Amino acid sequence: MTFQSRFHSSLCLAAFVLAAGCSTTEEKPVVLAEAPSPPPIVALPYDQAVRKAAQELLANAHLDKDQKYNMVVDPLVDGNSGMQTEATAAMEQSVVQMVKENYQQVDVRPFSSETVSTLPLLMIGTFTPINLQGKADGERDAYRICFALADLKTGKIISKGLARSLPEGFDPTPLPFFREMPVWAKDPAVEGYVKTCQGTKAGDPINPAYIDAVLAASTISEATKAYQAKKYKDSLALYQSVLKNPAGNQARVYAGIYLDNQRLGRKQPAMQAFGRLVEMGLASDRLAVRFDFKPGATGFTQDQQPQPYALWLSEIAKQSLRQTSCLEVAGHTRRGPSEQMDERLSLQRAEFVRQKMVAANPALAKRSSAKGYGSQRAVVGTGKGNESDALDQRIEFKKVSC
Repeated sequence: MTFQSRFHSSLCLAAFVLAAGCSTTEEKPVVLAEAPSPPPIVALPYDQAVRKAAQELLANAHLDKDQKYNMVVDPLVDGNSGMQTEATAAMEQSVVQMVKENYQQVDVRPFSSETVSTLPLLMIGTFTPINLQGKADGERDAYRICFALADLKTGKIISKGLARSLPEGFDPTPLPFFREMPVWAKDPAVEGYVKTCQGTKAGDPINPAYIDAVLAASTISEATKAYQAKKYKDSLALYQSVLKNPAGNQARVYAGIYLDNQRLGRKQPAMQAFGRLVEMGLASDRLAVRFDFKPGATGFTQDQQPQPYALWLSEIAKQSLRQTSCLEVAGHTRRGPSEQMDERLSLQRAEFVRQKMVAANPALAKRSSAKGYGSQRAVVGTGKGNESDALDQRIEFKKVSC
């Protein structure tokens, strides 16, 4: 072989090593192997999904069989709305039962301020409607279960449990307190709860906004249970007591004070609590009110016990006029058969509400506008058309530039 031939061969070999290809005749395109597709996300029947997530949570906690543990459960919530539902309540019961049957070293105690002050293990969890294909605006065709177990002594997450559930086999209807809340406002403590479950891994610290409010959360939980047991005086006393704790300054506390006073026929203190809700909502740019509209129509339903909508709207208008900004009245609907129809209906409802406010406060006419978002910003997004996704059919009030 001549020097030239050897030299040419050496060049080809070097180029092959460095550039993954060389030819003495002509270059050929390099074909890269396609990356393997990620395995599809599998959703299980509800009961199986709950069991899987719970078993994973408890197994990964590595609880010593020779040591005794106290554990409390801060009631599980819908991860999008922060509300407790029939499904989350049933899920909590299933997990507690599994702990009692399989982990004798764990004593599940009531979620009370007395127990929380002993710094037990703390379980939280979310049950969130999702789209399995990962589309933000797609149909919510499954639910994501997230459980987290935290140690209040160390302030850290010690275990997680995750699963996907098919959308049947459970009742996603909010519990009575959450169905009857007049306002859905941004609540940092609830958002901290959700982030602690969904945005962490074992070893991470508990979200500060949540851990600072855990003691208050235990009293709030007791107050909510009292309300749902129709013990309105007891519930009101608990809600009022939690306000002595700075961490108790939460939207759900004022919602509870409003509902209890309404049930007790105390209109003035009820509206004072509603006013505080409006103030908090406008300050956080999330003041959502759920009005009962006639199905597919603009007007309010004629209930046997008319809601105090006029008082609500008057309070919202009054506080809006105190702002230097203007007010956007935004309509939202459940997902219907036509996005265009959803948007049109939501706009008509927003304008209907705006006109009600202007009639009572004419100064608002030039400082407000109506907009319809249809079902684009659904919170629940399941399209069930019942109490479970009623929050999607809401009116939001938001400060905007004039």
